[in-house]
Formats: sequence, structure tokens, C-alpha cells
Amino acid sequence: MAFDHLGVATTDGEELAATFETLFEASLVHEETFDGMVARFLELDGGYFELLEPLEDGTIARYLDSHGPGIHHVALRTDDIGAALARARNAGVDLVDEEPRPGAWGHEVAFLHPKSTGGVLVEYVEHGDGA
Repeated sequence: MAFDHLGVATTDGEELAATFETLFEASLVHEETFDGMVARFLELDGGYFELLEPLEDGTIARYLDSHGPGIHHVALRTDDIGAALARARNAGVDLVDEEPRPGAWGHEVAFLHPKSTGGVLVEYVEHGDGA
């Protein structure tokens, strides 16, 4: 596995993207709307910042209501998400997603429950035809 991206919940993804572009010389390389949010990806050497801005009530809106803006999850890239989930399951880790589901950029994703991973929401990502 390898680092893929850091997910950041925000109320203003456009403004935060501009800030990160300036501070980190990161380039906005992808933007899409899905699951009631806008996801913006800024590329750095070796990974991405994924900025998650809710458009309606949903997971990110509820996260912002409870925790405020900030780091939402860390994502690890895998070539076999099914095997990664099986390994987590066999290790006794609680899964948010028992099976992979569609994510941004056409990737398959699945989350591990933070109560099993030291309070960190971990996302497995298997890249599809996108970036």
C-alpha cells in the first residue's frame, strides 16, 4: 500500500483550494460533484489533498457540524481492495464498508472504522481508469 490522499472537510472548498495552491504550490487537478458534496483534488508530489465541501445534508455536513473543518480521513492506495478488506477483517478491524463502493474519479473505495484504527478514519482506494 501507499499514501494516496488526505481528505479535508471544509465549508469553502474553493477558498481552501486557492490557499493550498499558494501555500504548497499544489495544482487543482480534479473536481467533481457526487454524494451531495464537491470533491476537489490538489496534487502534491506523492499524493493529493482531497477537499470535501458539502452541498446538502450528508456525511461531510454532519462531520462539519460535529467536528468543524479539518482532517476527515487518510487514504491508502491498494492494487487489491478486496484483499485489503479481507486482511482488515481477519485482523478484527471493524469495517464501515463490508464491500468496496464507487468513489471519486471512478475509484473503488472502502472505509475502516476509526474505533479500530486509533481514531483515524482510514480509506482504502483502488484506482480505476482515472488518476
